[in-house]
Amino acid sequence: MKAERSFFTEVSVKLRDGDRRPRLAVTLGDPAGIGPEVILKALADPDVIQDCDITVVGSRSLLAKIYADLSDSVQFLADPAQLSILDVELDGDLNQIIAGTGNAASGAASFAYMERAIRCALAGEFQAIVTGPIAKSAWKAAGYNYPGQTELLAERSGVERFGMLFVARSPHTGWILRTLLATTHIPLRQVADALTPQLMSAKLDLLIECLREDFGIDKPRIAVAGLNPHSGEQGQLGREELDWLIPWLEEERNARPYAILDGLVPPDTMWVKPGQAWYGNSKTAVADGYLALYHDQGLIPVKLMAFDRAVNTTIGLPFIRTSPDHGTAFDIAGKGIADATSMKAALQLAVELANQKVNEKL
Repeated sequence: MKAERSFFTEVSVKLRDGDRRPRLAVTLGDPAGIGPEVILKALADPDVIQDCDITVVGSRSLLAKIYADLSDSVQFLADPAQLSILDVELDGDLNQIIAGTGNAASGAASFAYMERAIRCALAGEFQAIVTGPIAKSAWKAAGYNYPGQTELLAERSGVERFGMLFVARSPHTGWILRTLLATTHIPLRQVADALTPQLMSAKLDLLIECLREDFGIDKPRIAVAGLNPHSGEQGQLGREELDWLIPWLEEERNARPYAILDGLVPPDTMWVKPGQAWYGNSKTAVADGYLALYHDQGLIPVKLMAFDRAVNTTIGLPFIRTSPDHGTAFDIAGKGIADATSMKAALQLAVELANQKVNEKL
């Protein structure tokens, strides 16, 4: 085992009948969205399921109904009757959950699925949770005021040090894009006030540890974005860089000789090299990880390059959490046309991370 402390708290995982494969819980997400559909499509792929033990956390009857509605038009769907399902009892009427219509009932259901999966993971029953997409508006309608699943996971796990990392492997070159957000689900006007040297150092810690512990990169190169256009252009377009971001980065460079910290990279040029690496247009050196300062600064390029295959993973939890990087897509729910590529990638990344944790202990 490596001497450095892992960012994952040790979890004793209960295995069934000597099965050493990683145990994954897969939550349905909002049952009125495309989550159940992409899960059934992903679990029909033998390449996805062969290396893990999967339990779907949701409502068996809802999943059976969705399967019945789609099985005539969709060629490859996993039959819920053949799946391991942790059937979660709901307080509301299942008849209020209608495909394509996010409401209080669907929000309450998706929240209940998450709560059950978290409890089981904390009890050691699963090594990883793969979450289907939820609608924040439906959670709010159901009385749950969380910015997203990430914040609920952190709260219920009792951690204050966590991060939202997006991972995607290029189908063109095999290069892996890893982007961590310093701030997540807050209004843009609050970003500058939310960013502090302490927050930036905490996120940089998480990213370095993740790259080392989960991806085996001992001396990572990390690109850190500026906040303002042209990274402030010597204070002409914003003072944050001059006032504290540049001094902060210099201190971090001196304190971390084991990491190469590039920046502050102007936000409008930060993603040129990753784009070239993604599409194979250049052999120029790229970073192992990217630290974006706010949601859209990091996710617009991620979704532009990897919308159908990026994975959202929460780092800093006592278990692994991954999720497809797309929403509920209510507009196409129930039509059988949702793309399961990102869900498959989320499952595969969860398995890789779980196996890495096992290898560290050997």
